[in-house]
Amino acid sequence: MNDQTAIALRAFTQRYCQQWQQQRGHLPFSKELYGIPSPCVVEQRDDGVIWQPRPFDGEPHLAAVERALDLQLQPALVSYYTTQYAGDMPAMLDRQPITLLQIWSEDDFVRVQENLIGHLVMKRRLKQTPTLFIATTESDLDVISLCNLNGEVILETLGTPKRQILAANIQTFLNNLQPFSDRF
Repeated sequence: MNDQTAIALRAFTQRYCQQWQQQRGHLPFSKELYGIPSPCVVEQRDDGVIWQPRPFDGEPHLAAVERALDLQLQPALVSYYTTQYAGDMPAMLDRQPITLLQIWSEDDFVRVQENLIGHLVMKRRLKQTPTLFIATTESDLDVISLCNLNGEVILETLGTPKRQILAANIQTFLNNLQPFSDRF
């Protein structure tokens, strides 16, 4: 299943980069990532960076998260966060804009693991099913997460039990995404 997650993530990333090339004539550009070191940076500009995905070269696990909460994570989630370094990627899911979260650098990988731990601690305190975020929405309260019990991708409202199933697994979720050109 891990290979399927990596394949689906790389396929979406390729579609994303191709759309940038077609619409702007260059690889993806980000103002938000300006000045933040990453193996993805191709070119620094005055107002941002042009980037391209790079293979993840760290240890392919989220052991810090698993140790902190004595929890075994879904292999698909581990594969999602350890496939590549890339910038966050705006996308459309059923006409709803989202942003697919990615790892930008080794330092970012540490930060994401810390945030995943915080998210899981909150879920545990609320006595809710463990979930791990993979994307954001336009609402600060709604995130797209992977359910650690069954691998479903869900839209959940933070701090509440409200959740909606979006896909049976992360591969299906990634395969259904389209790059969101209106944010370019």
